[in-house]
Amino acid sequence: MNIEELRNFALSLPGTHESLPFDNNTLVFKVLNKMFLLAALDSQPLRINFKALPADNIAYREKYAAVIPGYHSNKKHWSTANLDGSIPREEVQEWIQNSYDLVITKMTKKEKQELASFQ
Repeated sequence: MNIEELRNFALSLPGTHESLPFDNNTLVFKVLNKMFLLAALDSQPLRINFKALPADNIAYREKYAAVIPGYHSNKKHWSTANLDGSIPREEVQEWIQNSYDLVITKMTKKEKQELASFQ
């Protein structure tokens, strides 16, 4: 998966926008104002951080050598994946979707109502 495929998929999720809040090399995807995905634009291969349940993070790290504890993130809740071709695109998309969904579950009722206006 390359950066354009990643952007297209992430931005297709309702209420998602992208920004560069940290530096010019870290693309951040948020649903409303909550981060669910980061992409290191200066990394070859492309490297992403995504949120997952702690047990799922452990399973991903055991299954793929390209998945490690979240770089500059809470390592219990975030993982970093090097998109070197060893992880199927569908699985990466599933991780992104799950990260998005996890963030939504933590939103307030008001935020969920706001998000509903995007759908």
